[in-house]
Amino acid sequence: MEALTSVSPSEVLADALVWDNHGCMPLRPSDERFLPQIERYRDAGADVVCLNIGYGDMDLASHVRMLASFRRWFSARPDRYVLAHSLADIDRARREKKLAILFDIEGMGPLDDGDDGMVQLFYDLGVRWMLVAYNRNTAAGGGCADEDRGLTEYGRRLLAEMKRVGMVVCCSHTGHRTALEVMEHADNPVIFSHSNASAVHAHYRNIPDELIKACAATGGVVGINGIGIFLGQNDDRPETIVRHIDHVVQLAGPDHAGISLDYVFDQEALQRAIKEKPEIFPNMPAPGEEGLRLAGPEAYQAITDGLLRLGYGTSDVKKILGGNWRRIAEQVWR
Repeated sequence: MEALTSVSPSEVLADALVWDNHGCMPLRPSDERFLPQIERYRDAGADVVCLNIGYGDMDLASHVRMLASFRRWFSARPDRYVLAHSLADIDRARREKKLAILFDIEGMGPLDDGDDGMVQLFYDLGVRWMLVAYNRNTAAGGGCADEDRGLTEYGRRLLAEMKRVGMVVCCSHTGHRTALEVMEHADNPVIFSHSNASAVHAHYRNIPDELIKACAATGGVVGINGIGIFLGQNDDRPETIVRHIDHVVQLAGPDHAGISLDYVFDQEALQRAIKEKPEIFPNMPAPGEEGLRLAGPEAYQAITDGLLRLGYGTSDVKKILGGNWRRIAEQVWR
C-alpha cells in the first residue's frame, strides 16, 4: 500500500471518479416524489449512480415499466443528468458536471420464463449489471436465503448472453455454491455489487473470504454497502464501512473493493416490504425503534477520510471510490 499522504478527503473526492454502484429509488412508476432526492448523490460528490429497476418476485412487465419511468424522468432533465450507455457518456457527464445514471436488476427472476432475449434489450436501455438471484432461488441459480442448488443450465445460458451483450454478472444476494459456480464458469470479471464481509460481521447476506478471493481471481470487485444490519448491529457508521472495505483490501488488494451503499430513499416502504415479505427477507433482525439504519451518500467524505487515516494512498482510495468499477466497465461493456 502507498505511503500516507497529507491530501484532504475533500481534495481526493473532488479529483476522483466517484461511482456508487447501487442505489434504490421507489419502484412505483407513477410515483416520482423521491426522484429529486437523487441530488444528494451529486451534492456528496458522486459522478455515477446505478439505480435498480426491480428485485425479487417482481415480474418482467414491472421491470420494463420501471425502467421506462426512470428513463423518462431523467431524459426530461438533460441539464442535470446523463443516461449513460458508455464510458464516453460518463466522461462527458463528469466534464459537464452532470450525474451519470446507470441501471441494474436484482435477480434473474423476471427472466424465469425463458426470456433470455430480454438481456440485450435491457442492456440497450442502460442496465449494466444483473444478479443471479435475490435471496430466493431462480431458474438460473440459488439464492443466499434458500436451499442453494447451484448454477443451472439455464443460468449458464444467461451468463453467455450477458457476456455477449456486455452486461456484468453480479453474485450479491446469491447462494454461495451458485456464486462459486458462476465464478468458475465465467471468463469475465464477476462482481458482488453490494455485499459485505462475513469475517467482519456474520449475516447470511454477507460473503465469506473464500468468495471474496474467488471474486478477485476473476478480476472482479466487492462493493461494500451501508446497511446497518449487514455492517454490524444496525451500525451504519462510516468507520464500520471502512472496516469492511479494509478487510476486502487486506485479503484481495485495492483493485477489488468498491462502494455500493444500497441506500433506500423510501425507508418506510422498505420496512413494510421486510414485514410483508418474510419469504424474500427471512430472519431479518428487528432494527429497533429507530428503524433500519442506512448510510447515505453523505458518508463518502467520511469513508474517504477513514481510508486515508488507515494509510491508504490517494491512488488506491480513488480506485475504491470508483476507479475499480470503471475498470470492470472497460473490460465487460460493449
